[in-house]
Amino acid sequence: ERALYDAVRAATQAELVASLSGTDEKGFNVMKALEALLRLRQAACHPGLLPGQEADTSGKVEALLESLETAAADGHKALVFSQWTSLLDLIEPALTNAGIPYTRLDGSTRDRGEVVQRFQAEDGPPVMLISLKAGGAGLNLTAADHVFLCDPWWNPAVEDQAADRAHRIGQDRPVTIYRLIAADTVEERILDLQEKKRAQGEAALGDGGAAASLTREDLLALLA
Repeated sequence: ERALYDAVRAATQAELVASLSGTDEKGFNVMKALEALLRLRQAACHPGLLPGQEADTSGKVEALLESLETAAADGHKALVFSQWTSLLDLIEPALTNAGIPYTRLDGSTRDRGEVVQRFQAEDGPPVMLISLKAGGAGLNLTAADHVFLCDPWWNPAVEDQAADRAHRIGQDRPVTIYRLIAADTVEERILDLQEKKRAQGEAALGDGGAAASLTREDLLALLA
């Protein structure tokens, strides 16, 4: 996984840094830089997210499974968030193989209420997989007291809003939030940028208008 990540990084870094370092605005190709960052962020999560790559699991998924097994064994329920439904697709068989029951909520879920009710039930599954945008608002998931954020999002407010699904009225236990960050990758730099952007509150990937909030200096720092 490290070799694959380093290969993706090497393939994009030189060209993009040269482009972003240009003195004229024509050399400042924001969308190209964001596409490169997307590949780096995916490589930090799971090789199977990259085009043409296949892998049964990843270090991050294995760490997640270990934590979920421990939490479930101790009687806890957990919410697992990712911005990519494709990553949730890769987590699902890992949960099945580990014998961990789960439910899932994303943009394609038709009966959100039924899924929530099943998870909230005392005898419901200990894990709910949720896409970050689909589960960011309007849900009361107080059965969970563990929250796992599988991949960092540009806007820390979006992560906070997701974690708040377990911090609702009726929650009588402490809620523990885990951020799964791959060491020495762009994910660590995103955390630094989150702190820098926290006061601004509006810098989410996937929102076309938000790309403008990432400056040339931000992009250079992320690709360094």
